[in-house]
Amino acid sequence: MADPPGCCHPCATCLLCLYSCQWITAKKEKRKGLRTTKCDCSWFLFLFCVFLFTLVWLYFAIIILNDFHNFNEFIFKQQKLWLDWSLVLLIATAVLITYSTVLLVLALCLQLCGQPLKLHWLHKTLLIITALVVAAAFTGLGIKWAEEWKSARISLQETGPFLHIGIVGGMTLLAWPLASVIYRTRNTGLKVFLLLAYCAVMIALYLAPLGITSPCIMEENQLPPKPALVGHRGAPMLAPENTLMSLQKAVDCDVQVFETDVMVSADGVPFLMHDEKLTRTTDVQKVFPERADMNSTAFNWTDLQQLNAGNWFLERKPFPTVQSLSDSDRDEVAKQRIPSLEQTLEAAKESNISIMFDLRPEKHSNYQSFVNATLDVILKSGIPLQQVLWLPDDCREQVKKRAPGVQQIYGRKRNQNEKEQLQRVNLSYQNMSFEEIRQHRQDNISVNLYVVNQPWLFSVLWCAGVSSVTTNACQVLKEMKHPIWLLPSRTYLMIWIVVDCVSFLMILWAFLLLK
Repeated sequence: MADPPGCCHPCATCLLCLYSCQWITAKKEKRKGLRTTKCDCSWFLFLFCVFLFTLVWLYFAIIILNDFHNFNEFIFKQQKLWLDWSLVLLIATAVLITYSTVLLVLALCLQLCGQPLKLHWLHKTLLIITALVVAAAFTGLGIKWAEEWKSARISLQETGPFLHIGIVGGMTLLAWPLASVIYRTRNTGLKVFLLLAYCAVMIALYLAPLGITSPCIMEENQLPPKPALVGHRGAPMLAPENTLMSLQKAVDCDVQVFETDVMVSADGVPFLMHDEKLTRTTDVQKVFPERADMNSTAFNWTDLQQLNAGNWFLERKPFPTVQSLSDSDRDEVAKQRIPSLEQTLEAAKESNISIMFDLRPEKHSNYQSFVNATLDVILKSGIPLQQVLWLPDDCREQVKKRAPGVQQIYGRKRNQNEKEQLQRVNLSYQNMSFEEIRQHRQDNISVNLYVVNQPWLFSVLWCAGVSSVTTNACQVLKEMKHPIWLLPSRTYLMIWIVVDCVSFLMILWAFLLLK
């Protein structure tokens, strides 16, 4: 078995050393008469499958970054430990994909050099561990975070055309080692099988664009207006969530609506707080250690005013953006307190920004009194009622009677048979299809989707025609003047044809060159 031109013995020796963990020169290897066995081929196939498996997980890991702050909050509530687990996820994924990629490249190079694929037992063990780790990650995702499968389907609407080009390119490059295998093997049946399988895969890839759809395949003049921004608890990447500073930072980002959460203290004062307990976003464990695990509504307003609502932001750094805060911003963060709803409405009125809120906890025995206390503050604040968006479903009819000017926003889709015509809906981006977005838009129903942080997701929802999005990253989405990509259908057709033709010619060249 002669080496192909350009494959020097030192290179083959190094490849064998890295792949087989044996320092054997190419000449000695030949003298031993070692060849790639069926078992070796099986391990190569397993390596290729692990590489693809890990590559798919890398894609998922990038997609779920949009929602990873929710995972961080979940872990904190369970373990009282704050860590940006997205860094752990990305580092672990990078290690796994790098390892499997290097091994695969080594195997392909060995094949081109005509050397046996004798994978060392240590690599075999590590590959099995890699496969088990990725399988466990996918299993955990399916059990605990199943909605992310919907996120992946949505992402394909944004990345589908480019994934197609990448896969076609990868399979085209695979033609060189495949041609080498076909020309070297003496097994006619294996030759036919490999050739037919490869041709079937390539034909499927060449025709794949027929099934690829994306709302961003449209003419420029058909692009809907840019979605308005709703600040999720303000601007939580720039200031502590649900504080007056966070509201002001949201205003600076041209946010049109401040989304927040309202609770009512034991003495009847509505205030801003998302969690049922105060431990994550205040220093309650330091000020009231014996009461730290009590519900937020069990504290009176005097006690709540003693808590600092900003230092946790500097200590835990919930977002990487905390590192880049200026000294003046850090000083302001350290001064933040829990704001009352009255203070928030006053700030919203001065900034001419709308406010949308949930009233928590919904199952509290005194929820009716919470509604009354909240409505009293709204009506006394003097804020134009059209700037208030009411989210809670409970007691909605009572709210309509006492404050008919308040905007009603619903956390559900429109029902075809309902008498009342909805004007606004607020849903997770995973729970509304692009077709439903278009239908609501045609019916003049404002659609707000949450929580949208990544530019790719904002881009595809923009193309779909969503009215607004709730976001943690208002400072990022504010700067987007255009979707990431927008292709007229004719342009996409031309790219498709060119990519397929170039791929076909390169495959033909590979088989003719190595013949």
